[in-house]
Amino acid sequence: MGPCTRQAPPSFITTIRTPPPSKPSAGIVEIDRVLKTDSVSARSEGQTPGTQSFSQTPLWIPAAFIAALALLASLSPVRHNGKTLLAFEGAVAVLLIWTGVIFIQAGRAGRALRVTFSPKKPHWIQACAQASVFIYWGIYWPEVRSFALFIVAQLFFAYAFDILLCWSRRDECILGFAQFPVIFSINLFLWFKPDWFYLQFLMVAVGLTAKEFVRWNRDGRSAHIFNPSSLPLALFSLALLATGKTNITWGQEIATTQFYPPQMYLWLFLIGLPAQLFFGVTSMTMSAVVSAWLFSKLYFAATGIYFFYDSYIPIAVFLGMHLLFNDPATSPKTESGRIFFGALYGVSTAGLYELLGRAGLPMFYDKLLQVPLLNLSVIAIDTAARSRYLRWLDPGNWGRQMLPIARNLAWIAVWAAIFAGLSFSRDLSDWFPGQFIPFWQQACDEDRPFACPYLADMQSNYCDHGSGWACNEAGRLDIALSRSGEDTRRADPALALQPFSRGCEAGFAAACHNRQTLQHGGRLESAPPGLKDLPIILRGSKGEIHDTSPAALYQRGCKEGWTDMCLR
Repeated sequence: MGPCTRQAPPSFITTIRTPPPSKPSAGIVEIDRVLKTDSVSARSEGQTPGTQSFSQTPLWIPAAFIAALALLASLSPVRHNGKTLLAFEGAVAVLLIWTGVIFIQAGRAGRALRVTFSPKKPHWIQACAQASVFIYWGIYWPEVRSFALFIVAQLFFAYAFDILLCWSRRDECILGFAQFPVIFSINLFLWFKPDWFYLQFLMVAVGLTAKEFVRWNRDGRSAHIFNPSSLPLALFSLALLATGKTNITWGQEIATTQFYPPQMYLWLFLIGLPAQLFFGVTSMTMSAVVSAWLFSKLYFAATGIYFFYDSYIPIAVFLGMHLLFNDPATSPKTESGRIFFGALYGVSTAGLYELLGRAGLPMFYDKLLQVPLLNLSVIAIDTAARSRYLRWLDPGNWGRQMLPIARNLAWIAVWAAIFAGLSFSRDLSDWFPGQFIPFWQQACDEDRPFACPYLADMQSNYCDHGSGWACNEAGRLDIALSRSGEDTRRADPALALQPFSRGCEAGFAAACHNRQTLQHGGRLESAPPGLKDLPIILRGSKGEIHDTSPAALYQRGCKEGWTDMCLR
């Protein structure tokens, strides 16, 4: 076996453009009764029934969002960090100046600026699904709750920015819930730390600006090319990779802690169903999952280890397959095109994971970098799908006589059957073997590729969390890897002194003996983990274990594959 070149990760650690108001839209929600607006009067003024239009230069609308952002800046979570406060103050200042410029220009030109409220179903359905992820995730990782204020701040910023950007180009701005899925989607994958929070506002600005300016003619109408959340995620990810500044974000922690809630795969499957039912995106999600799973299965059959180490499909990638790449506005229109689009996303996550790992770069970017390129390919994909050579393969041909909702239900039934099979086989479950030490100990003993370096990484992480047994095992494996040359990060056996010392400080006697042995020579010792080690080393890729009674811990260890614990 040669030097380790594949980096092991830590073990645990839609928008749709609204038509002009003179053309009725099927997606506009009837709000006339609520707003007490007379439909007949609206028609006489050139408005679409079912919308509410505010005219007479309604600068109070963006001003209200700017004031709300300024109010958040006065709260202690923002004021306690000078750089974060400066980011908020800078955002407020830019928006206020922009508002003033538009007010002056509109007055001189005699423009009557308008805001029309026209909510769209794709936006609020997507936003509800994303919000449910934050709520469930936040129960098990408290940092989500702490960051909630900053997500709200981005929403206020996005609304003010979007209105002002719109007025800079035309008199009427369509307002709804489009900003919610943009902000939620960005924050499901990348947060900047407090000292760098101004970049979070910049990400939002880039996404909304690209949606307004970067467009093409598609099927006879102007449409934005890129998903307004995936484009800034990809661009900023590239910048972070190029500068080596991933540490200024919570990206790695986000990718790992999203697996902390129990049955997270099932949760994502369920909250994705409404969008799949109404907007026909099931085939994209299903083909992405199946393609990534098939690749991982084939890799395991060839190597005896799991490609993504602790899962067939990482939870953050599974989240991307449900709530990131499959925006119906920036994906193919043909059914076969959507299937191919999804398969490309699934396979590309594996390719990027391998590429980033071999380069020694953080691998959680594997789900973010490719989406803009996929968005650029949709016209070519649809053109190929409609060609005389491939159109006969389009599954959409089989259900043309069915109502759209019936076709969508048929796809959901197929996807549900596949997901049930993957869940019952434990391929997508909380008890995947790759999370746990026994699988990797056996794989290392059998000299499977990359198994020993990954096991050493797992043990080092558990050592960092206070397990003396893990520190001792990490030191012993460091020495073995320095002799085999399998892991170039562990070429010096003297590096084992640190984990042995930490294990000794944690009260693990074998680590104290091995520290002396490393300095003076002799035979290294191993010992079974103690009871206080078990809550740490049995957690796998999940969060903290709460039931720490001996019986519960031994039962959990037995289920994970620790055979000696089954006897206890």
